[in-house]
Amino acid sequence: MNVPERRLSTPVLVIGTGGAGLRASIELAERGVGVLAVGKRPRTDAHTTLAAGGINAALGTMDPEDSWRQHAADTIKESYLLAHPEVVRIVTENAARGIDDLVRYGMPFAREADGRISQRFFGAHTWRRTAFSGDYTGLEIQRTLVHRATELAVPILDTVYITRLLVRDNVVFGAYGFDLNDGTRYVIHADAVILATGGHTRIWRRTSSRRDENTGDTFRLAVLAGARVRDPELVQFHPSGLLEPDDAAGTLVSEAARGEGGHLLNARGERFMRRYDPERMELSTRDRVALAAFTEIREGRGTAKGGVWLDVSHLPRETIMERLPRVHQTLLELQMLDITEKPIEIAPTAHYSMGGVWVRPEDHSTDVEGLYAIGEAASGLHGANRLGGNSLIELLVYGRITGAAAASYSASLSAQQRSSWAVEEARREIDELLTRDGRENVRVLQRGVRDIMTEHAGVVRDETGLLKGLAELDAVEERFADLGIHPDIAGYQDLAHAFDVKGTALAARATLEAALERRETRGCHNRSDYPALDPDLRVNLVWAGPGKIEREELPPVPEEIASLMREVDTSGHKLVE
Repeated sequence: MNVPERRLSTPVLVIGTGGAGLRASIELAERGVGVLAVGKRPRTDAHTTLAAGGINAALGTMDPEDSWRQHAADTIKESYLLAHPEVVRIVTENAARGIDDLVRYGMPFAREADGRISQRFFGAHTWRRTAFSGDYTGLEIQRTLVHRATELAVPILDTVYITRLLVRDNVVFGAYGFDLNDGTRYVIHADAVILATGGHTRIWRRTSSRRDENTGDTFRLAVLAGARVRDPELVQFHPSGLLEPDDAAGTLVSEAARGEGGHLLNARGERFMRRYDPERMELSTRDRVALAAFTEIREGRGTAKGGVWLDVSHLPRETIMERLPRVHQTLLELQMLDITEKPIEIAPTAHYSMGGVWVRPEDHSTDVEGLYAIGEAASGLHGANRLGGNSLIELLVYGRITGAAAASYSASLSAQQRSSWAVEEARREIDELLTRDGRENVRVLQRGVRDIMTEHAGVVRDETGLLKGLAELDAVEERFADLGIHPDIAGYQDLAHAFDVKGTALAARATLEAALERRETRGCHNRSDYPALDPDLRVNLVWAGPGKIEREELPPVPEEIASLMREVDTSGHKLVE
């Protein structure tokens, strides 16, 4: 097949141009190290732009009593003890520096009258430690990082879809992909590769991810390269996703709406969180609020459309317009709904992959030499429940640390071995897909996987459903052989969708198998057939391919952090029978 193929070379290749990928690229460029960043969507429209409510750091600008140790204690406590203590320490201890970096780059944080950075409460935080910019925090961070990358002349390719990592003898030497517009192939040689490719929440039917992001390609790239995945079953369902319109189902209503004083109501008008967490109410943890809403809906106290109400209309209009402008604008655009007057109909939505590629705490290196993973692509910080605001600070901290580690690794190489066979295999995979002219549509198959995950691996799971899900996934994968791939004048999106569905299927299998193995209820993982938390399952589940799961012990929590942890109260953790 005579297809144009470009060959590029760079010391460090960063795959993904969201906040994590850009922060790593900036670190490399500031150190004078050559870097190339590639993404499959415009850098100004990365998934990071959707992060609304804020970013965590124990700055003490509002509550001087706060400290990185208390931030660490809150993080580990709400992870249900599955967060890696060393990862938590590194993130929380370096969080203030991450904020300083953003300020240095020009980030417009909300500030108090005397110039202090404003910080607000998010659910399950001991103190106010969430800095913000209205409810557009992620968008402003992305803009700030794009601006800094532009100042540093970081080369970025916006429309390249990476299909394979190139590996020889368990050492990465680059990646292979194609241009989404004209199909041009790319062979990119690199000393080190940083995966900043997001999570796998798009494999559920209702999700806060958009159409062609977070489809599981991170898991596929990593596992095919020889890396492993940790805790794929631990997926955070955000309590507040929109129900309509259909093409925007799952679109997030920021946690800031609850943080600013919003009320959650069932169809009877009751503030139902009184039943599940009467002390913290709407400021309870995300896993508990999501399960509470799910339970209200399942037990018949939900709305006619299968949701609950989030009401901020009792708040002063000025507060809504100043603190929740994005929520206000989104509801006007999608539903012609004025949230200053009427409540919002919501339901739990797949929101964040708390598991991800297995990485080492110190630098986020993987099992494959020269390969790193950061941001939502990685694992270790969040465990079984992520504190709102922790994801944005994670990408800043490890973007910097991993960028520095990749720079050092590249400088240490005296030579690099490559493999023409690995390149040919990646090339042949695309060629083979482009010859497919079967009857199966990639979008239909992808929807089939999403239906399986929604039905059998949603907020509440059980063994019968998970086993049925695996059987149904087998049937969907058998249909892959009859795929039809038809690029046209509009571009090669159909080919990208084919790789998306491959990633979706692999991520679904990893999630179902790990969810089956975790026979307990812990944080976001609710097993109706195992409703209790099992102390012996304070382990990470590490998945290396179909049927390959190992239990990995976690180190003890350091006393200076453990002494600040309150007991996790599970009294509100009511499961649907």
